[in-house]
Amino acid sequence: MSRPPLPPFTEATAIQKVRAAEDAWNTRDPERISLAYSEDSWWRNRSTFVQGRPAIVDFLADKWDRELDYRLIKELWAYTGDVIAVRFAYEYHDAAGQWFRAYGNENWHFAKDGLMTHRHASINDVAIDESERKFFWDASGPRPADHPGLSELGL
Repeated sequence: MSRPPLPPFTEATAIQKVRAAEDAWNTRDPERISLAYSEDSWWRNRSTFVQGRPAIVDFLADKWDRELDYRLIKELWAYTGDVIAVRFAYEYHDAAGQWFRAYGNENWHFAKDGLMTHRHASINDVAIDESERKFFWDASGPRPADHPGLSELGL
């Protein structure tokens, strides 16, 4: 199984890979998302360490049980060969209705088949008022092409 675009990345293929990841994560479908990662993919997500697709599925299912009405935007930060660095922000609310914007950076490493083998994520959550939200699109689909990205939103 391969997952194009494949390394070595160009700026265009790195941007394509980042947008594909954003679109997949916005589905909030752990099974679908896990297919972008190698069978033994290793993650650090904040202070949680996860390895392998089944653990990724469990992690993501738990995440979206807590992070409601999740919407994510990713932006390419840097790339080289088989590595991509992204910055991202996402908005969600908890069960009590408190909204948050999470800001973070990820470093990704890919195998030759285009599957991600390592994901290192550093993330900070900031409580926001609902009136401060910036991510407005139908949560049943990906961010529309005409919705501003992080830089255009001043994030």
